[in-house]
Amino acid sequence: MACVYIPVQNSEEEVRVALDQLPRDASDILDILKAEQAPLDLWLIIAREYFKQGKVEQFRQILEEGSSPEIDEYYADVRYERIAILNALGAYYSYLGKIETRQREKEEHFILATQYYNKASRIDMHEPSTWVGKGQLLLAKGEVEQAFSAFKIVLEGDRDNVPALLGQACVEFNRGRYADSLELYKRALQVYPNCPGAVRLGIGLCRYKLGQFQKARQAFQRVLELDSENVEALVALAIMDLQANDAAGIQKGMDKMRRAFEIYPYCAMALNYLANHFFFTGQHFLVEQLTETALAVTNHGPTKSHSFYNLARSYHSKGDFEKAGYYYMASIKEINKPQEFVFPYYGLGQVKLKSGDFRTALSNFEKVLEALGHIYVQLGQVDKAQEFMRKATKIDPRDAQAFLDLAELLISSDTGAALDAFKTARNLLEKGGQAVPVEVLNNIGVLHFEREELELALESFNKALGDGVWLALTGNKPKPYVIEASASILDYKDMQVFHRLEEDGLAVELPWNKVTVVFNLARLHEQLHNTGIANILYRLILFKYPDYIDAYLRLAAIAKARNNLQLSIELVNEALKVNDKCPNALSMLGDLELKNDDWVKAKETLRSASDATDGKDSYAVLSLGNWNYFAAIRNEKRNPKLEATHLEKAKELYTRVLVQHTDNLYAANGAAVVLAEKGQFDVSKDIFTQVQEGASGSVFVQMPDVWINLAHIFFAQGNFALAVKMYQNCLRKFYYNTDSQILLYLARTHYEAEQWQECKKTLLRAIHLAPSNYTLRFDAGVAMQKFSTSTLQKEKRTADEVRSTVAELENAVRIFSQLSAASNLHLHGFDEKKINTHVEYCKHLLEAAKVHREAAEREEQQNRQKQEAARQLALAEEARRKAEEQRKYLLERRKQEDEQKRLQQAEEHFKREQWKSSNPGSRRRDRSEIDDEEGGHSEKRRRKGGKRRKKDKNKSRYERDDEEPDMMDDREEMEDEDANRNYGESTTRMNDQDDDNGENAQDLLAAAGLEDSDMEDETAAAPSSAAGRRRRAWSESDDDEPVQRRPESSPVRGNSAELQESDGEIREDNRKPNGGNALDDDED
Repeated sequence: MACVYIPVQNSEEEVRVALDQLPRDASDILDILKAEQAPLDLWLIIAREYFKQGKVEQFRQILEEGSSPEIDEYYADVRYERIAILNALGAYYSYLGKIETRQREKEEHFILATQYYNKASRIDMHEPSTWVGKGQLLLAKGEVEQAFSAFKIVLEGDRDNVPALLGQACVEFNRGRYADSLELYKRALQVYPNCPGAVRLGIGLCRYKLGQFQKARQAFQRVLELDSENVEALVALAIMDLQANDAAGIQKGMDKMRRAFEIYPYCAMALNYLANHFFFTGQHFLVEQLTETALAVTNHGPTKSHSFYNLARSYHSKGDFEKAGYYYMASIKEINKPQEFVFPYYGLGQVKLKSGDFRTALSNFEKVLEALGHIYVQLGQVDKAQEFMRKATKIDPRDAQAFLDLAELLISSDTGAALDAFKTARNLLEKGGQAVPVEVLNNIGVLHFEREELELALESFNKALGDGVWLALTGNKPKPYVIEASASILDYKDMQVFHRLEEDGLAVELPWNKVTVVFNLARLHEQLHNTGIANILYRLILFKYPDYIDAYLRLAAIAKARNNLQLSIELVNEALKVNDKCPNALSMLGDLELKNDDWVKAKETLRSASDATDGKDSYAVLSLGNWNYFAAIRNEKRNPKLEATHLEKAKELYTRVLVQHTDNLYAANGAAVVLAEKGQFDVSKDIFTQVQEGASGSVFVQMPDVWINLAHIFFAQGNFALAVKMYQNCLRKFYYNTDSQILLYLARTHYEAEQWQECKKTLLRAIHLAPSNYTLRFDAGVAMQKFSTSTLQKEKRTADEVRSTVAELENAVRIFSQLSAASNLHLHGFDEKKINTHVEYCKHLLEAAKVHREAAEREEQQNRQKQEAARQLALAEEARRKAEEQRKYLLERRKQEDEQKRLQQAEEHFKREQWKSSNPGSRRRDRSEIDDEEGGHSEKRRRKGGKRRKKDKNKSRYERDDEEPDMMDDREEMEDEDANRNYGESTTRMNDQDDDNGENAQDLLAAAGLEDSDMEDETAAAPSSAAGRRRRAWSESDDDEPVQRRPESSPVRGNSAELQESDGEIREDNRKPNGGNALDDDED
């Protein structure tokens, strides 16, 4: 018989209390405990015994009295027992809140539990049992992430704390991470093998969810071996028997259900299965009684939905469609998605169809279609599932849930259609006035991210997050200390920035359902090269959720991109402290150790990553393949046997990944690399090309390696032009033209293609990026030396080429001399003797090049002089040709003008002859009258004309006409001698010719006998001015008709004076260029 002894104060006596005979009224025990000032552990033992006996009110009364202010004051130095009493009260009210079905009372119980736990924390905030109690309270409230954090705090101090392990296992089970939950249950069992049967119950449930039904049955049976009256184990085994779907199995299952009901008649799961059994036996009274009891004892949504469904179909079978419809609707309200429990929709559709409400019936049957789609998904028939989902959306285009389900199905196969479906669901929810779930907006943002629509992705993520601390961290005007904190990743553990934000009045809160969105937003800023913003967002996640492994890994990736390997390794180790078997963290650590040239540790780490997933993690297997490949090519001695072994092992690992995942680009790239190492260039080139095409279609796949490998293949095949193009494209696309290693590859290609200058320019770019890389300097000197050698070996070379050669050789000598003088030459793998050999060889070439330069410069000077002489001859010849062309042009033009004038004069002469022959007498009368009127002035002109005729020695007009052409021929010969110089004078001579033609016309009239005896005098007295000619013309034509007055004759007669003057000047030895005839007569 168990009993406790209460010491009597100030005495050695003790009060014996039998635990199995505790008084019904707890006040008697409380009086003894207070009077004797009994230790608090006795209070807790007695209260616990009351609870075991089902006397909950006495239990609560003792604990509340033990936590009163008077007791706290008296037992102020007793810490552990006070905390234990408070935690017991907190656990009690947590349990009451969990089983309470009314929401208001539930909240009240949870508030009381929280108060007791907070009071215990004020006594000692590091007490593990308090944190375990808080975790259980949060788990009961459904706050899974906060519960995980509470259990994690305990496990950080004591990784073998069994209650914390069990609590964390429950959290992982609720998260749906059944494998992680199973590991935690196993660990708890290893730490404390004498755990109660409930621990193995958790193991059985995890096995069942993982599809390991045989092991799950074994776990449940082990629970019954430890506790034959464990109701949960009996119900679980009964369900597994019922799922056998045979008579024997059903009988066994129902027997176990009856036994569970007999042990505990308030197990809702057993009640529902029994009600289902009695429905098929037609015992509807029992169905209604059992389901009503189940509804009274449970608050679990899916369980209540099953209870309402049993009740609804019982009424349905009895023909009470009104009550059936009511309970079907109640069942539907308890579930979130049709695929979780589709039978109520089908039953409600039947009821509505019976009542004639076809529209509602159709809507419910559509949900059945959606459920069928999900069933096909579970069966792996995705196409069938999509077909049913599309039908559901066409039947009811306003069903947002149908579009969401369709989008979930399309994500893996058609991201564009999935994005459209998500957007349609979002619009339907917004039009209906419903809040769009954060998950939907997050999925829209991720799909935009995958399609490289980064601005739209940013908009979706911001909309999903709404208002919060992230706006202060990513806004246009963040606080100065935020900018300072985001500038460096080194202080990733420094969380002062968030405390300062809290001091500024900003609540630094991050709800658990927005953690993924914040992480995706940080990834987006990484893609936009805003690494400072991404850094501060990852740190915000770690500030609120220190166990978020992916945030550590992304910070490690940022450090790796900045070539800070030590910091990256430190961050990965922080992630491994959270989960030392995380395959992603182990794989990343192995990769970093490879880059750090720690090959042994890298191999061990990569093997651990592969073992953590039983060889199913593709990345870990690929990393092992990469390790074997690098081990094959890094061997300096190049042992053929060892190299072949490593290459074959690498190929085996790459092939294993391809068998599991045929679309794994990295495995295909690795296999192609191995084939290229074996000399199978054509096959490897085809594989590289396919990998390149596959990688170009996704923003998440950045594979510069495949571009470099393709360029290597082109180089090996001698196709240098394509290799250069591929290197340049890779350098621009992935490295922004800032990678010295690829520049070295490019320079090597130019070198093999004998493009020495391009090789040198590329190496100089690489030296600018990596000035401490002496290998690049040596290669640049070799390129200059090779260029100079090839130039000097040419049979024909210009002086510019030789001068360039001299300059390149001088640079090469300088580079090799600098390398030779370097103190740490051996650290870079250089041989000093070899470098000195290069220096001497370049100096020798330099001396020879200077001789060639002098000879080339002399030859260049001679060639320049010859070219100048040839140019002067060409200019002279061109000038002569142009002068000849000008002379010919002027002669041809003058002939054309002379011919035109002759024709005009002949026509004028002919017209005048006609006119004179028709009116000879009238012409003489008119002339006499005109002479009389002019008087002495005309007589004077006759005398002057007579003198001119005497001067001509009475030559006949015909003789003068014969002499005129001779004079013209003489003038033409004189003009031919210097056409350009006498061009102005030739115009004057042509005018003289016109005057002579005018005189010839008068001679022709006289020869025709158309003049009388006075004609000679009139001719001798011909007027010398244009005015006289015009008056005579008008007097001769007075008797003619107006029609006979031709305007064409006026210009000829008007110019006759000028022609005569010009003719007179030529016959007077050209004494005057211009002037009147009166001056000429006076001189005669």
